[in-house]
Amino acid sequence: MSTPPTSDIDLFADEVVLDPYPVYAELRERGPVVHLPENDVYALTRYDVVRGALADWESFSSTSIAFNPTANEALTGTSLASDPPVHTQLRATLTENLSPRALRGLRAGIETKADALVAELVEKGSFEAIDALARAFPLEVVADLIGFTGHVRDNMLRWGQAAMQVLGPMNQRTAENFPVAGELYAWCSQVRADDLAEGSVGRGIFEAEDRGAIPAETAGHIIHQYLGAGVDTTIAAIGNIVALFARHPDQLALVRENPSLVPAAFNEVLRFWAPVHAWGRRVTKDVTVEGAVVPAGAQVAILFGAGNRDPRHYENPDAFLVERNPVDHLSFGYGPHGCAGQGLARLEAHAVIEALSRRVERLVAGPEVRVAGNTTRSIEALPVLEVIPA
Repeated sequence: MSTPPTSDIDLFADEVVLDPYPVYAELRERGPVVHLPENDVYALTRYDVVRGALADWESFSSTSIAFNPTANEALTGTSLASDPPVHTQLRATLTENLSPRALRGLRAGIETKADALVAELVEKGSFEAIDALARAFPLEVVADLIGFTGHVRDNMLRWGQAAMQVLGPMNQRTAENFPVAGELYAWCSQVRADDLAEGSVGRGIFEAEDRGAIPAETAGHIIHQYLGAGVDTTIAAIGNIVALFARHPDQLALVRENPSLVPAAFNEVLRFWAPVHAWGRRVTKDVTVEGAVVPAGAQVAILFGAGNRDPRHYENPDAFLVERNPVDHLSFGYGPHGCAGQGLARLEAHAVIEALSRRVERLVAGPEVRVAGNTTRSIEALPVLEVIPA
């Protein structure tokens, strides 16, 4: 048995979060687990190790998904930050409205919305892809689904972004976002069924609480997750779709020629640019990773993007190839905590890819603008300068 190799990299430094892939490659070569004293974490870097840790909830506990104690304390009692058996019960209510059967009824509406929005943008000939599409579309879908109205609807973007920022270490980004994340937390702790639109999923969660299907006072926590965990990452993924198709017109052409590639294209977008940079776990005992010991109680950083580009698992991992169809990518997690909202995210993203591939021959985009973030890696602005319609 040995101790893991160390690196002086700061996983949350601006230059790392803006473009983590060179650092991921360096850490992967150093070892499957690398100790980062700067962040006091053990980073998991390779595909098999990341997937194994996600499956092993008994050794890698979700009670410490954030990289600071204040956020972990605030998340206590949520399905995101709990382990089975508590997690199992909370998640059942969360996923009840996100099951394939439940989502089937939403599909036509989501596809119609995406197509109308893309048609309008193509007609304009140029547009700002993040505001006009990547943000506008999922915010509307989630607001309608949960039944958000009024000021909540207006605050969804800033609340969702802040909820992800505060999962980082206690750096300036975390400190600045705590008050905004606090607004979301305060609203979720006092929201009642009447605050949500009739017939919405949000109302349904309160009904589940009333009939004892979930513990009392947990409906707000579950609604917090729809907004806190789901919105910012979906916005990132849809922004990435536009940017990658603009950069790789040959790949957009493949999807246009063969529409059955839509799901494969989204899998490759998620593999190529993981929306989540680092996610926390705490080891409950000494854990041996390929001969190196991670000591009990240590904070672990799961690097989805590093695993997704591991050449031990994917051939030519730094190429964006929609025909690859990496169904086993790590961006939705794996195991008991695999992303609860992935069905909805897929529905939204597939609708956008379908509409783009049907209506667009080529997108000419300016350079993407990124802003450093602790957890979500997303594009802040992306000017589409010209649309060549199909």
